Amino acid sequence: MSPEYEVVIGLETHVELLTESKIFCSCPNRFGEAPNTNVCPVCLGLPGSLPVFNKNALELALRAALALNCTISSYSKFDRKNYFYPDLPKAYQISQYDMPLARDGYLDLVKNGCLVRKVRIERLHLEEDAGKLLHSYEEARSYVDYNRCGVPLVEIVTAPDLRSPEEARLFLELLKKILLYTGVSDCKMEEGSLRCDANISLRLAGSDTLGRKVEIKNMNSFKAVQRGLEYEVSRQEEILRAGGQVVMETTRWNEERGITIEMRGKEEEHDYRYFPEPDLPPMVLNGEFIGEIRSKLPELPVQRCFRFTEEYGLTPYQAEIITSSKNLADFFEETLEHYPQPQKVSNWLIGDVLGLLNSMGKEINQVTFTPLHFSGLLKLLDTGTLSGRLAKDVLEESFLTGKHPEEVVQEKGLAQISDEQKLLPVIDDVIKGNPNAVSDYSGGNKKAIAFLVGQVMQRTRGQANPQLVTGLLKKQLEG
Repeated sequence: MSPEYEVVIGLETHVELLTESKIFCSCPNRFGEAPNTNVCPVCLGLPGSLPVFNKNALELALRAALALNCTISSYSKFDRKNYFYPDLPKAYQISQYDMPLARDGYLDLVKNGCLVRKVRIERLHLEEDAGKLLHSYEEARSYVDYNRCGVPLVEIVTAPDLRSPEEARLFLELLKKILLYTGVSDCKMEEGSLRCDANISLRLAGSDTLGRKVEIKNMNSFKAVQRGLEYEVSRQEEILRAGGQVVMETTRWNEERGITIEMRGKEEEHDYRYFPEPDLPPMVLNGEFIGEIRSKLPELPVQRCFRFTEEYGLTPYQAEIITSSKNLADFFEETLEHYPQPQKVSNWLIGDVLGLLNSMGKEINQVTFTPLHFSGLLKLLDTGTLSGRLAKDVLEESFLTGKHPEEVVQEKGLAQISDEQKLLPVIDDVIKGNPNAVSDYSGGNKKAIAFLVGQVMQRTRGQANPQLVTGLLKKQLEG
């Protein structure tokens, strides 16, 4: 983008809370059930039904608000947001308007161990989700599934503080980490647990006046958020450079075509005719209750990342990867209790362990490989029982079977051979069977020894100690 313009982005993120039941009734809060099975008169908005507030939803919302450094309102209330959609059977949504649960928070955006930007959180409020429309173009009709009606949400609204599509993606990635660390949500974007709308405008660099904004919806991944915003930056810059004016509108992101498509104009704000929800009392929170929620917050990812660099000497890159998941960071620290070598643990964890997890499509808490298994494997390396290559084989076997590495070594006979008397006959055979390589080495091509070492390793199924083999070969060839 031309330095003539500055990008201004604000995000509105909807997060489904990880409760057992819905926000105002006892229907299960579960994804993937048969359509219209997790419903009752309350979430269907039938006459005579009354909502009852789910306390657990409040506790999770407070966790999110405190983790985002928000000021908690001692007094807040629910409101009716009136509008008609086919997937909202009451024709109004119970939300919060002028008195939300929390305001004035912030999130420090960090990349490679450095503060990029402080992003202000304008408000965080509770509300209920709407249902889901399923469109059948072949039948020229739409179906509605009300299972999602009444699922508890928090909406997190940022100030227009983000200055690039990449920053928007980084913000969402960090927000997701925080929500997962605190157990607020499972954040599965493919299931709609985390949904984001973005408002973007361009203004002249150095100006304090905001440009005309465009809202983008239907972005179902962090990559899509960045791509959608990048497209809008190019589109709006082209309009402005041609002397035109950006039209305020709501658009949706078309992933296949890589463009935004107009949904409706946004010249005027919708009049939702908010008024206080008459069937729910206001929420009055005391400092003791808020303090109790605060005391249960875990160490958050940014703070843990900084601690890992200071306490364990990890690079920002290493610390950022390990703290990207609370379970992974816990696994790392539990391993250090049995094997206090942070760099070696980090290298194996980021390389081989994460490689296996990614290939299996699992998280570290979904496998039977424990910190005791991991520390045992590294100790076998230190004692020379395993070579680096054999350790990778033992790691994979331990992952798949849940057996301790020592047990795998014994069962498979994989211990490294460091006995000279066992290796010398193999070395003699290799020397006799490869006269060309021996001649090359004797003629000054010292790299030829690598071929001979490889032959010994092949004959011993990788179990020979490579350093010892190299030394014995040199002794035989030069002696």
